[in-house]
Amino acid sequence: MRPLTTPPFAAKARPMSDDQPEKPLPPGLYVTATPIGNLADMTHRAVSVLKSVDFILCEDSRITGKLLQAYGIPTKMRPYHDHNGDKMRPAILAALEDNKAIALVSDAGTPLISDPGFKLVRDVRKAGHKVFTVPGASALTAALSIAGLPTDRFCFHGFLPARSAARKKLLQPLLARERTQVFYDSGPRLPASLADIASLAPDRPLAVARELTKLHEEIINGSAKELATLYQDKTVKGEIVLLIHGRTDSDTHQADNLDSLLKAAMEKQSLRDAVADIAALTGLPKNTCYERALVLRAHQKKNE
Repeated sequence: MRPLTTPPFAAKARPMSDDQPEKPLPPGLYVTATPIGNLADMTHRAVSVLKSVDFILCEDSRITGKLLQAYGIPTKMRPYHDHNGDKMRPAILAALEDNKAIALVSDAGTPLISDPGFKLVRDVRKAGHKVFTVPGASALTAALSIAGLPTDRFCFHGFLPARSAARKKLLQPLLARERTQVFYDSGPRLPASLADIASLAPDRPLAVARELTKLHEEIINGSAKELATLYQDKTVKGEIVLLIHGRTDSDTHQADNLDSLLKAAMEKQSLRDAVADIAALTGLPKNTCYERALVLRAHQKKNE
């Protein structure tokens, strides 16, 4: 997730005392979480690790530089992101061969959660070097913990596609599952994303999490239809965590009204699109909905 400005209520970052030198770290790659918005969420261990490693791999040195300055961390930074990863990984592996300790951070939150790093961790482990986790803030778990949706089973899908057709294609089968579905989304795209969900499952409970750990942190709950209406004329900034309740009993009951659902859907869209939407909404197999739709259309033509 992209970093967000630090809220006024955040505790002032206090560098660790210079008279307490950091102990040398074992060589390896330290995957280190950083705050998602509130600087006070930096852990003592993360500060210690970032002070002790030989260098820090970061997405954007301007962003990470502000964090290092706040905590008095003088360690040098090197860029690592999607665009230079192929070129950087051999040099990183060579440094690990030379027994260096290296930290990997993202612009905000836990690296690899919709951020660069997977290929690096994979290659480092394959080469036989140690990979250590330095856990901390994550927008994913932060949102889950306060959204009020079931957390015993959930699935994270990263960022929703930018285009409506691709979003619906992704969402249709997921809406038939019983576990909570979690996505990241951008503020400007949120209204369109909510409208797409509402077109597929208007009564499905959702939660929209924004400004997490900041002054204006909020979680808004409601049905897909309610939230689509709420946000349709809003200007939303930043990044969003969007949580969708798994398939509910009410969805199952809707399968009993298959004919009425199909008829209503086919009045507004093609048979194919209507079948896809109703299958996602009710959890019924597409073949079942398609066969019933054909019967209804034939019956309608007969009566015309």
